[in-house]
Amino acid sequence: MGINILGLDSKKTKELAKDLNSLLANFQTYYQNLRGIHWNIKGKRFFELHVKFEELYTDANVKVDEIAERVLTLGETPLHTFEDYTALAEVPVGKNISDDEKAVQLIVDSLSVLLKIEREILEKSDDAEDEGTNSMMSDFITEQEKTIWMMKAWLGESV
Repeated sequence: MGINILGLDSKKTKELAKDLNSLLANFQTYYQNLRGIHWNIKGKRFFELHVKFEELYTDANVKVDEIAERVLTLGETPLHTFEDYTALAEVPVGKNISDDEKAVQLIVDSLSVLLKIEREILEKSDDAEDEGTNSMMSDFITEQEKTIWMMKAWLGESV
């Protein structure tokens, strides 16, 4: 295969794009979970959480686009069907969650899965000398670790 136009090993970038597509599928599931808990949250913390969940799903939507565009940059096609997403998703699916603590726990659990996938991609992108993917994963990881810390603090737990 050789070196591509980006100056990267073609075989390694093909594998990275595959992994990014897996991340994309998981982010789409996470995004949909956030929409669901945003719509269905009930209780005395409704106003606080409704706004927070919107902030999180807006951010997730941006990240979905960034991941898909990185797949394209690496010369591959991003996945874009629910069938593909459900086949690859490892993020837990939250259905009809209206309880505040269950909703926040779903976010923690989902982000934990995303972090695992992102760390694997980070390791591979470092090996491939793919600074674009590496930087993206590093930024995602830093932000999501902070979100987990905040959500765990909200639950009254430590990380």
